Amino acid sequence: MQRMTIEPCLRNLALLAGLFWGLSFAAVAETEPLTMESAVGQTLARNERALIAGEEARAAAARLQQARSFFFPAIEVTSTYTRRPYTISRTVGDTSVTIQRLNALTTYVDASLTLFDPDSIPALRQTQFENRAQQAGSAETKRLLAFEVCTAFLTTLGNNRVVEAARHRHELAVRNLDAARARFAAGLVSANDVTRNELEAASAESALISARGQAQAAFLNLGYLLYDDISGRTLKEPEALLNEAQAPPPASEALAPAALKLRADIAQLRWHARAQKALVLGPQLNWLPSFSLFGQYRQTNESGLSGKTSTWSMGVDLSWTVFDGFARFSLFRQRQAQAHVAELDAAAAERNVGVQMQEALTNLTTQQAALRQADIALEVARRNADENHELYRQGLTGALQVADAVVRLYEAEVAHVQARHGLMLSFLNLRLVQGLDPFGKEITYGK
Repeated sequence: MQRMTIEPCLRNLALLAGLFWGLSFAAVAETEPLTMESAVGQTLARNERALIAGEEARAAAARLQQARSFFFPAIEVTSTYTRRPYTISRTVGDTSVTIQRLNALTTYVDASLTLFDPDSIPALRQTQFENRAQQAGSAETKRLLAFEVCTAFLTTLGNNRVVEAARHRHELAVRNLDAARARFAAGLVSANDVTRNELEAASAESALISARGQAQAAFLNLGYLLYDDISGRTLKEPEALLNEAQAPPPASEALAPAALKLRADIAQLRWHARAQKALVLGPQLNWLPSFSLFGQYRQTNESGLSGKTSTWSMGVDLSWTVFDGFARFSLFRQRQAQAHVAELDAAAAERNVGVQMQEALTNLTTQQAALRQADIALEVARRNADENHELYRQGLTGALQVADAVVRLYEAEVAHVQARHGLMLSFLNLRLVQGLDPFGKEITYGK
C-alpha cells in the first residue's frame, strides 16, 4: 500500500523536473546571442518563402509523375444497378429466358493503353526538364533568402553599433557640458562655451534617438524574416566572416567557370531552355498516327437471348490527322521561337556571370581599402578627441574645438561600422555570384 502511494509522487516529481529543465533550457536559448548561422537555419525552416519553394518543387515532381502515368494502362470499373417494375421472360424452345430482371446489375471493366501518341513523348521530356528547372529554382529561392537574412543580420548589427557610437557621443557631450558649466561658474569661460556644449548635447541626443529608431526597425525586419520575435536579443558578430573577407581576393578567371557550374539560377534557365526545345518535336511527330489498345469485360445478371452473363471485347484504335489547316506548321514555328528565346535568356545569364564576378571582386577590393582607411581615421579621431578634451580642461582651447572633435569621432565611428559591415556584405555578394551559400558551401538540389 505504501509503494502504491510513493510511485505517483515519484512520477509527479519526474514531470516537474522535466518541465523545469525544459523551461531552463528555453530561457538559456533565449539569452544566448543570435548567430548568423542560426538565423539562416531558422528562416529556412519557418519563413513562408522557403516553405513555398519546397512545395513548388514537390508540385513539379508530382507533375512529372502525372506525365509518366500516360504510358501506363488505364483501368476503369463501372457498376450499374437498375430497378424495374416487372420481370420480362421469353420461352425459347423448351427454355424460359429472362430478358429483363426486376433487379438488374451490370458491371463493366474498361482498360485502355496508348501504344503511341505524337504529343506524349515531347510532353514527358518537357515535364522532366521543367521538373529539374523547378528543383534548381526552389534551391535558388532558398539561397537568395539565406543571403537576404545575412544582409538583414549585418544591417541590424551595424545599426546596433551605430547606437553605441551615438551613445558614446552623447556621453562625451554631456561630460563636456558639465565641464563647461563648472568652468563658467568659476568664471574661467564665457556663457558662449556653455551654449555651444548645450547645442552639441542636444544634437547628440537627437542622433541617439534616430539611431535607436533605425535599430528597432532593423530588428523588426530581421524578426519578420526569422518568423520570430527577437527584440532584446543580442547578435553575435561573425568574426570568421570578417576574417575571410579581409583575405586577398582570388582571380576572377578561376571563379567564373566554377560559378557557371554552381549557380542554380543558371541551371534553371538551362533546363527551361531544354524543356522548350523538347516541345519543338511535338508538331513534327503529329504527322504520324496515334495507336491505342482498348478492351472491355462485361458481367451482368441478365443473360438475355444469348444466355451469356459475361462477355468481353478488345481492339486497336488508330487516329490520324491527315490535314489540320497548316496548324502544325504554325505551332512548330511558335515553339521553335520560344525555344530560341529560352536559349538566348540562358546565354545572356551565363555571359553576365563574368561581369557580376568582376564587379563583386572590385567592390570587395574597394571595401577592403575603405576598412583600412576607416581604421586609421577612427584612431586619429580618438586621439584628437582625447587631446582636445585635455586642452579644454587646461583652458588652452575652446568649446567649439571640443564639440567639433566629438562630432568627428562620432562620424569616424559610424564610418568604421559602415566600412566593417560593408566589407562583409561585399564578401557575401561575391559568394552569391559564385553560386555558394552565405557560408561558402555548395547548395544541393536535383541536378
